[in-house]
Amino acid sequence: MTHYHLLGRTGLRVSPLALGTMTFGAPDWGSDEDTSRAIFQRYLEWGGNFVDSAVNYAGGASEELLGKFLAETGSRERIVLATKFTGAVDATDPNGWGNGRKNILRSLDTSLRRLGTDYIDLYWLHFWDTYTPVEEIVSTLDTLVRAGKVRAVGFSDVPAWYAAKAHTLAVSRGLEPVNALQMEYSLVERNIEREHVPAMRDMGMGLIPWSPLGGGFLTGKYTRAEDGRLSGDGRFTRFEHFRRQRHGDQKWAILDQLVKVAGEVGCTPAQAALNWVANRPTVTSTIIGASTRKQLDDNLGALDFDVPHDELTELSKPEPHHPYNLYDRSVWPQLPFIPDLDIRSQP
Repeated sequence: MTHYHLLGRTGLRVSPLALGTMTFGAPDWGSDEDTSRAIFQRYLEWGGNFVDSAVNYAGGASEELLGKFLAETGSRERIVLATKFTGAVDATDPNGWGNGRKNILRSLDTSLRRLGTDYIDLYWLHFWDTYTPVEEIVSTLDTLVRAGKVRAVGFSDVPAWYAAKAHTLAVSRGLEPVNALQMEYSLVERNIEREHVPAMRDMGMGLIPWSPLGGGFLTGKYTRAEDGRLSGDGRFTRFEHFRRQRHGDQKWAILDQLVKVAGEVGCTPAQAALNWVANRPTVTSTIIGASTRKQLDDNLGALDFDVPHDELTELSKPEPHHPYNLYDRSVWPQLPFIPDLDIRSQP
């Protein structure tokens, strides 16, 4: 792996597959210290340089282990290190979670200490807390960038309008813009294509997908049992909300086609699914997570294949809803109120 992508409109160069460390130190379904170390070292050997964590992953164990591995390998300066705030640092403190200035500063200090570094390359807002004024967030993040504690900022799991508001406000005031969005994106979750993806293109943000395997559904190792529940081993079956996830007939048809395409190409279904996500427009780097070295090796091989995407893309296409169906020429071949012009200035 030798090629890298620019992150949004920054000068940061990141590998097309990012290592997610939510599994590091997580009890039950995650990986212990030795396994996590082997995963981290293998990712570095592959040429990966983009590692993602969060202040609340595994109760802090993820960042602590990651900090230890960075020190052991002497790789801090080569790594584009990303972590997130919002999640609870102290669940007993009403200001110990969320996106207010107090928690952002507290979370950053906690993450820097655990990671054994004095700066974060990409600092993520983890999710929309629904109440903190966006002005408070963008001004706080800009202060951190100017202080040298953060190199770039991004938002994760937020509405498209909220990301657009934050970015527009920051640019208009000469503050640090939102450089990337981290959103769920896979063959079975393409809803961000309605608003987030067009917004990112317009504003020059990079897209960093998480859960490109649909929570494990697209690995191909799960089957629909007679009672409609999912059968199989692993994290996917341990979380009840995954069992109740929206995997209806269309999703199973997508999985069937994915398995078929993977067999024809000679790769695993997981590799084919990752390959599809990594090659989508606006995608900068796709987060992969693994609880074993074997899983990581399979994921890292996803870009080694030329996977045909047309049938998978068409089969998994989100159903158009108002008002987007008004602009979909597959629904309206000749839009009644928009002239079919040859606008050559468009990319």
